[in-house]
Amino acid sequence: MITITHLTKTYGKARGVTDLTLHVPEGSCFGFIGPNGAGKSTTIRTLLGLLSPTAGSAKALGLDCVKDRTAILAQAGYMPSEAMFYPDMRVSQVIRLSAELRKRDCRDEAEALCQALELDTRKRIRELSLGNRKKVSIVCAMQHRPRLYVLDEPTSGLDPLVQRAFWDLVQRRRQEGATVFLSSHVLYEVQRYCDRAAIIREGRLVVEGTTAELDIENRFFDYYEGREAR
Repeated sequence: MITITHLTKTYGKARGVTDLTLHVPEGSCFGFIGPNGAGKSTTIRTLLGLLSPTAGSAKALGLDCVKDRTAILAQAGYMPSEAMFYPDMRVSQVIRLSAELRKRDCRDEAEALCQALELDTRKRIRELSLGNRKKVSIVCAMQHRPRLYVLDEPTSGLDPLVQRAFWDLVQRRRQEGATVFLSSHVLYEVQRYCDRAAIIREGRLVVEGTTAELDIENRFFDYYEGREAR
């Protein structure tokens, strides 16, 4: 579902990611782990064609991230780490706009998602807390029922009850055959819900494998601080 091959992205003299190679199997839930500045968001934005790679290549849904970025964005469910929308729009308007941009009628699915997340669609974006703006992001990413979800720190800002509702939604989509690629700082979530994971450090892949092999919660800091060899 995702193939990243020797991907490098630099910002002038600044490092983004370096020689990154990853394969995300169809139907998997893949966790992408690393602290702030490790290159997680750069990888995701390059994969979706929002940034141009300096070298290497990336494909999602069998499509090239440079040549086919419009098709990738239309078909994937993307949730950025920052939940930012037009502040004066109502939640219902934002959700409807997201569906209309894809030329889809998602009203029934959007309503079900809003009920599951207890999201008040009558409020304006500027009236929402961070957690409720994240709920809007979840609905926009999921309402068109894509085959691929690309989620950048999806649970940050969510309270525990909403986190549980979110993961229930993710699990149901996976049971229907969807693939999930997500970045996270929450190690136990990756260990519990992902079947594969990769750890990135300073833009380079440190280790990749099944979550059972990696034992993320107990060994992340060993991997990150370099005490574990790849």
